[in-house]
Amino acid sequence: MDDVTLRHNEKMKRIKAARDEMMKTKTEEKGLIIVHTGAGKGKSSSGFGMIMRCIAHGMPCAVVQFIKGNWETGEKTFLRERFANECRFFVSGEGFTWETQDRERDVAAAQNGWRIAKEQILDPEIQFVLLDEINIALRYDYLDIDEVVDFLLTQKPRMTHVCLTGRNAKPELIEAADLVTEMTLTKHPFKDGVKAQKGVEF
Repeated sequence: MDDVTLRHNEKMKRIKAARDEMMKTKTEEKGLIIVHTGAGKGKSSSGFGMIMRCIAHGMPCAVVQFIKGNWETGEKTFLRERFANECRFFVSGEGFTWETQDRERDVAAAQNGWRIAKEQILDPEIQFVLLDEINIALRYDYLDIDEVVDFLLTQKPRMTHVCLTGRNAKPELIEAADLVTEMTLTKHPFKDGVKAQKGVEF
């Protein structure tokens, strides 16, 4: 064994020992409040990745999709056609706000989505709930941020995970969350005139 390999092996042993020691203190289990926000792509994609994991682990889950409306996305088709028993899928929005141009309808749709979301979160069978694009509804004050945060902190069952996606997550939600990831936009083909691509963005 050469010197480079020996040094590498010794370094990995030290890292493993330190990590093993750290992991001894990580014993708590709880349902997480997860926020995916930021201007970059991948917020919903990551949330649906978690849905796939839940299905694989036999964890019943639910999706409540705000804003996007009846847009035919791959994830909606996939889950409804192939995993309807494992994952409930609800659509509450009627389309992006610039398409509906009707605030009253947008507010009513968001409120209905939130009602469904609370039902799913409180259902003892459901272990993971994805609230896709709810941050947009919160941003435009279609939903009351204080009500949403209070519900998540005081009524969400202890072991239920809830993931909230969308740009511009409000500070109150970020403060309440256990895990927050901000997707950063570095480069996007839309700026070069490339439209949304099937299989990549929907």
